[in-house]
Amino acid sequence: MKRIVVIGSGESGTGAAVLAKKKGMEVFVTDKGSIKQKYKDVLSHHGINWEEGKHTAELVMNADEVIKSPGIPGTVPMIMELRAKGIPVISEIEFAARYTNAKMLCVTGSNGKTTTTTILHHILKKAGLNVAMGGNVGKSFAALVAEEEHDYYVLELSSFQLDDMFEFRADIAILTNITPDHLDRYDYQLEKYAASKFRIIQNQRPEDAFIYCIDDEVTMQEMKKRKIVARQFPFSIQQQLEKGAWLNGNEILINTNHNQLSMTIEELALQGKHNIYNSMAAGIASRLLEVRKESVRESLSDVQSVEHRFRQRLESDQCEFNMVRAREHDDSRGMDRWWSG
Repeated sequence: MKRIVVIGSGESGTGAAVLAKKKGMEVFVTDKGSIKQKYKDVLSHHGINWEEGKHTAELVMNADEVIKSPGIPGTVPMIMELRAKGIPVISEIEFAARYTNAKMLCVTGSNGKTTTTTILHHILKKAGLNVAMGGNVGKSFAALVAEEEHDYYVLELSSFQLDDMFEFRADIAILTNITPDHLDRYDYQLEKYAASKFRIIQNQRPEDAFIYCIDDEVTMQEMKKRKIVARQFPFSIQQQLEKGAWLNGNEILINTNHNQLSMTIEELALQGKHNIYNSMAAGIASRLLEVRKESVRESLSDVQSVEHRFRQRLESDQCEFNMVRAREHDDSRGMDRWWSG
């Protein structure tokens, strides 16, 4: 029986543990901090063993595979030792993707990813598709896969999640923009942070799609460094394009070779420059899935604002990361601080 160790017991880790258990694996959850009662209840309900306040070495180092919380950097001694021993350490997203054949519609970026994810989910749901939304927003991807199969998943992916994804493939990848953010995780180097964001297009095939903001300077600089095999669909409010999405006066035009869609910016439910970008990105993805123009237009006109609605997950990951950093900074005893019990 395959032994899975889950490090971190938040939304992501608990979802991964439940999915692994349902797939017949031996599962153990460990958390250096305290586990919230709601997650303890879920783990106990599924008969999953867990510990809190410590990481017991002998219960972790015998794993066949480790799923770690996105808030834990790969540079902590425990993770480095696991990898040195050849034990795979992956994200919950990577793990869950193995157990579904659904289409993956993935959104990342420094700004606008939650709104873009929610708009896209709204469009597809209203069009009658069997779709679920998760990742860094709402439920964890693993929890969604464990509960019910869907034909499409719209996933918001943070750079923290992307760092531990290796074989995962996005059928449609959306990169909203890249601005300096969470640079403490990336040695204060924007290039490393950008490289993390661009992991969203790794493993894409020629039939897949990459949607990006052609107005974003960092994105365009980074694209020059990479060979992108997927079909490219840019969006812009500054220049005219032949495909993707752009502005013609106050009119949004979306062209994906499935007949051109047009609507005025005044018709958008979510107003403002950034929401024009977000709506364009979601509109392109929807049209690539051949959602009817009328349905896309109607959905963009009635979607509800979600600003700040789902920030708890991201803030939780960053908080966990900051706590780990603090422990590392104060750690004069190396691995002894991490291993206990």
